Amino acid sequence: MPIILFDIDGTLVRTGGAGKSAMESALVSAFGVTEIRDVVKYSGRTDVAITRDLLEAHGVSPTLANQHRLRDEYLARLPGSLEARGGEVCPGVPELLAAIAGKPDVVLGLLTGNVRAGARHKLGYFQLWEHFTCGGFGDDHYDRDDVARAALACVREHVGKDVDPTDVWVIGDTPLDVSCARAIGANAVAVATGWHPVEELAGCQPDLIFDDLSDHTRLLAVWG
Repeated sequence: MPIILFDIDGTLVRTGGAGKSAMESALVSAFGVTEIRDVVKYSGRTDVAITRDLLEAHGVSPTLANQHRLRDEYLARLPGSLEARGGEVCPGVPELLAAIAGKPDVVLGLLTGNVRAGARHKLGYFQLWEHFTCGGFGDDHYDRDDVARAALACVREHVGKDVDPTDVWVIGDTPLDVSCARAIGANAVAVATGWHPVEELAGCQPDLIFDDLSDHTRLLAVWG
């Protein structure tokens, strides 16, 4: 039973920076920050790690209460930011998802640093949310590897039996996607539709690597 776990930003969709814009706007609104310091990395990381680091970088105590306040303000602003930025579905994604949907023995899930509500906003905007049945999200974990472990546990609960990690394929666009796949003993597919070029992703030694997902015949052949 192939189990396929997708990252979201840069892998399934490109939001034109809608998430970053909404997060920074939330920081200004919730805490009165007057100048955004562009020192916090977003790529491949979890939302809770990003909110913690944003607060610290702007002199706000990163208590759980403040992290939750920033998260809630971010989620309130995300739909409008998505509308304003537009964005796009990454090349080949609709066709790949349609091909997988025709295979009843495939489990299709998410492995993302987005909080669940944020993931739903983003994928819902592009009409992709309903494709996915389970997964791991960035609501509670600062480390992406822990999100991978949560995703694997969710898959096991979804299918109602143990899962061999070698049947799991993590598809993502960052080195952290590859490393979190390795953390659970899964296969890693790297796709250069985000911020990281093919050469950088190749250095992480994924099992498969693509410029984009337009030609997904290799994936379908591997998954049987």
